[in-house]
Amino acid sequence: MSLVDLEALGKSPVGALVPISGTDPRGSSWNYFAYNPAHLPTAPTLSLRALNAAATAAMAVVRLDEALSQLPNPKLLVRPFVRREAVSTSALEGTYAAFDEVLEAEFIDDRHMSADQREAYNYVKATDEALRLMEHYPLSRSVVGQLQKTIVRGTSGDTYDAGDLRQRLVKIGTPGQPIEDARYIPPPNGLILDQGFSDWEKWVNAESDIPVVAKVALAHYQFEALHPYNDGNGRIGRLLAILQLIQDGVVRLPVLNIAPWLEPRRDQYIQSLLDVTLTGDFSPWVEFFSEAVRVQADEGIVTIRELLGVRDEMVKLLRDGGLRGSGLHIAENLIGYPVIDVPTAREMIGKSFEAANQAVLRLVEFGLLREITGRKMNRLFACDRVLRITSNIGRRRQ
Repeated sequence: MSLVDLEALGKSPVGALVPISGTDPRGSSWNYFAYNPAHLPTAPTLSLRALNAAATAAMAVVRLDEALSQLPNPKLLVRPFVRREAVSTSALEGTYAAFDEVLEAEFIDDRHMSADQREAYNYVKATDEALRLMEHYPLSRSVVGQLQKTIVRGTSGDTYDAGDLRQRLVKIGTPGQPIEDARYIPPPNGLILDQGFSDWEKWVNAESDIPVVAKVALAHYQFEALHPYNDGNGRIGRLLAILQLIQDGVVRLPVLNIAPWLEPRRDQYIQSLLDVTLTGDFSPWVEFFSEAVRVQADEGIVTIRELLGVRDEMVKLLRDGGLRGSGLHIAENLIGYPVIDVPTAREMIGKSFEAANQAVLRLVEFGLLREITGRKMNRLFACDRVLRITSNIGRRRQ
């Protein structure tokens, strides 16, 4: 459905049309309709296939969490997983930054980033911020608003209402086209949107017997239907799906990469969400979302095993070559830092800059690191063995 089908939306079992009005750039007044999703059900009707898919997906996420928890430093592996998610979740919105560009972003000045690189890296910063906030607060309007503000910072979406619910009417479609040519028009700003988001917030945080992955799927649909922010709704919505699983205790860290599975299925993803609106049937959407979660959780386990395997290979290579101490310690951490600079290595080993520099150069001699910058200052080094694995996180079974 390329344009808004008012007749179909008007028959939606899970929402209703509400009148809206405004003025176009030429000064002409218009009257039209937006879609307002109804409050999510506390006991949704789901098919046995959907319930089974959600249960299977949840078990896969639990296995992923168990695989991660066996590591001495689980947070080390969060870094490449989050950056892989940043690349794909941004690509779903038309922002294309290479994986190595996102890895390099934290080591360069913000002024030297490309627009796409900044947008993708903002997702990384928002994820880090979310983990800090969730130590003290549940998912809420305040928390989600802070994450949205971080995601759009320094981009075209960094407008006066960044960080809070949008304060204007929006439409989904080609910019500059008449509102009648929109693909979708979410609920208007003001009381209707405020109430809709408040209902979403309460529903997400309420005790529920809905299978956890199904609950996340329904919450994601509702968030995207509300389209509560002026920009960044897709990226925020997919981040919230992972954060819900963390808040509900299914996984402890954001190592589930949903976006790489959705990226090649973008049209199906969008249509599946729209089909819920048109039919009121959540089951096909829950099945689709659960498949993404299951496949990517299994993929995450494979990636963890591969990274641990390459770490062991690098450590053996160094030990056989007689290298000990700082160089060995840095090498053990390269699975989380496939791109690294000397100041970061210095922080790892807790020694002087010169000691860290010499350790990094020794790793270059052993072929484990390769300098990727020609600058004399702020040199960056890449570990190609790790990059080959991390650049494909979540994408091998597409």
